[in-house]
Order: sequence, then structure tokens, then C-alpha cells
Amino acid sequence: EKDGNKYSIIVPTYNERQNIALIIYLTFKHLNDVDFEVIVVDDGSPDGTQEIVKQLQQVYGEDRILLRPRPRKLGLGTAYIHGLKHASGNFVVIMDADLSHHPKYLPSFIKKQMETGASIVTGTRYVKGGGVHGWNLTRKLTSRGANVLAQTLLWPGVSDLTGSFRLYKKSAIEDVISSCVSKGYVFQMEIIVRASRKGYHIEEVPITFVDRVFGSSKLGGSEIVEYLKGLIYLLLTT
Repeated sequence: EKDGNKYSIIVPTYNERQNIALIIYLTFKHLNDVDFEVIVVDDGSPDGTQEIVKQLQQVYGEDRILLRPRPRKLGLGTAYIHGLKHASGNFVVIMDADLSHHPKYLPSFIKKQMETGASIVTGTRYVKGGGVHGWNLTRKLTSRGANVLAQTLLWPGVSDLTGSFRLYKKSAIEDVISSCVSKGYVFQMEIIVRASRKGYHIEEVPITFVDRVFGSSKLGGSEIVEYLKGLIYLLLTT
């Protein structure tokens, strides 16, 4: 039975043809009693991601899977904003297409939101029950270090600032996103820091983050530099 809530799941893609069918299959599998739509924001992938999405639309329906592409690679932050424009739900989920965010956690996000009335529920790798698989030590230390650094400096009361697997009340993300300026990797952190500064109720759910199954990881040295620059920027402006 449906409770009147609808969840718009925004999935930005770039060359994810190997993952997109699986992520959509798993989403339908784990959210079988929930009203939801998946909005795929593809940035002109040359690998045929969009063709796969069109095939999936034939299977699941164009009302359940919305393909809202953009002409070229325009970045994560603007992908969320683009996806939001097409979201008809009163809740929004942002999820990576590379299976590092497993759809099996979605029911626990929804349950936590219902129990607490939170405006944002974020998946965290750093509490009991959460974890990171397939990361080497450097990557773990970098990510953990980035989070500890960000928390020490920004203090938002959230244990996993860089995690991007989240459920939002649509009104909350629309409000917060309008004041965000950063792009890419730092964007997720800016959203949560600004939300916490604005006094939104944020809850956490433990997840296990699995490093990407196919393709190359997005977080290299240059992203870490971007992250630190973004961190300094947030410190100075929020």
C-alpha cells in the first residue's frame, strides 16, 4: 500500500552502460512497495548508456524511468539541479550509478525518515554497521582524513560528509542547493554543511560503500586537491 509519498531517484551517469541496468533492476527489486521514479541524467556518454536506458524504459515504463540527458559532461552539481527540475516526488534520492551505493539501503533510508521526520537522511560509512570495501589503505586514510578534517573545521555533526548517498525532502534540497556554488566532488559536502548551518534535521544510516565495480574510480589526487580547496572555501563563506 502506498502512503502518498513519492521518491524521485536522481542518477547522474557518464559511461555507465555496464552498471545502469543493474542499478535500476536492484532499485525496483528493493522498492517494490514504494512509489518512485528514476531520473537518469546522462552527460552525453559515448558508450551507449542512453540506449540502454531507452531499453529499460521499454521494460519498466517511461513514467518510472525518465531519461533527461545533457549534451556533454557538465559536472555533478549541475546534474542534480537538472534532475531536480524533472522530479515529481516530494522526496529526492541522489545515488551514484556505479553501484558503490547499493539500492538495498533505500528502504532503511525511507524508514529512518519516516521514524524521525528528518529533512535529510545520509548514508554513513563511519558508524557501527557501515564500512568500506575494496578500498586500499591510502584511499581509506584519505577519505577518512578528509572527513575528520572537514568535521574538525566545519563541525556539522554528520560523520560522513563526503558520502553522497542521501535522501532529501524535496523542499529542503531545493532550498539548500540554491545557495551552493561548488562543483563536482565538493558539492555533496557543501549541501550537507549548508543544510546543517540552516538547521535542517539530519539523520544517518549505516551503509557499506563498495568501490566501483566497473570503470575507474572518480576520486583521484586532483579531486582531493579540489576537495581541500572547497573545504577552505566553505570555511570562509558559511
